Formats: sequence, C-alpha cells, structure tokens
Amino acid sequence: MPKAAKGKGQAEKKAIHPFSRKAAYLASAAIKQQRKEKLKGEKAQRLSLIGEKLLWFQSQLDPDKSEYTKQDACNITERYLHRFDRELEQIELANSIKGRQGRQHGSREAIIKQTMERERAQYEGNGFEVPDIINSKHLKIFREWTGDLKKLPNIKMRKVSAKGSDSSVSAVSQDTDTEL
Repeated sequence: MPKAAKGKGQAEKKAIHPFSRKAAYLASAAIKQQRKEKLKGEKAQRLSLIGEKLLWFQSQLDPDKSEYTKQDACNITERYLHRFDRELEQIELANSIKGRQGRQHGSREAIIKQTMERERAQYEGNGFEVPDIINSKHLKIFREWTGDLKKLPNIKMRKVSAKGSDSSVSAVSQDTDTEL
C-alpha cells in the first residue's frame, strides 16, 4: 500500500519563479479562462439582443390571426425597422432648442442611425431574420415562447427581404406584362 505524501502542503505554498514552466502554464491557463469568459459574455449579449427582437415581434402579433402571409411578415418587419423614429424625433427636438451648445444625445443618435442603416441594408439585401410566422406550426411555438433565452433555439427563423414582399413581386410582374 502506498504511503501518503507528507510534504505536499508545504510545496504548494512556495513561491513560483516567474520564468519557470509552471508559471507559464498558470499564465496560459488564466488566458484561456479569460477568453472563455469573454466568449461567454459575447454570446449572452448576442442572445439577449435576439431575445429582445423576438419579444418585440411577439408583442406585434395579432392574437386572433392564425396565419400570416409573406406580405404580413414584411409589414411587421417594416414597423420593426421604424421603431426608433419617435426617439429620433425627440432627440431632434431637444437639439433644435436655441441657446444650447453642442448636440445632446449625439452618441445615442449615432448608434440608432447605424443600427437602422445596418438593418435596412439587410432587409433590402439578402434578407432580415425574423421569427417564422408564415408557417403555422412555427407560429404556434413562437406564441407559446415566454422569453426564456434557453429556449431560443426552438424558435425557427426566416429571412424576409423587401424583394420578397408581394408588392415588389407584383410590381416586377407588371413590368414584364407590359413588355409582352
């Protein structure tokens, strides 16, 4: 039977030389831990932003409606893209008051405008990700969602673009009808 080591308690209390292998190992382990914490924080922030967006969409749903069309999804998305309009008007009103120096809320205004431009570019380009309300099965799951970020993967997303809305499709088909 092996004997228990007696000297382990004292050896751990010894100072570690800064250039030793053990110090390098501990430093790399600390860096790995910091990287993990940073990635965890970024993922939590990303999920919370998606959660806020989904809660907004959930609040806009009509409880009586059981099906949505692509046009309805595009209309709701347009309302989402204009959600900051009132706040921008308030900022402009505060900045238009005479006698004030500088621009109040300038950084908030810049962030809002950047966000609006980015989301508008996505909507007019490849598509803006919204919850899949067109499929009735996914709509039911989305309505039952309570806002828990852990259940976020259960909600199916769909890309909606300005090109895909029925109004732009009908405009294109009218152009082709006149050419025939």
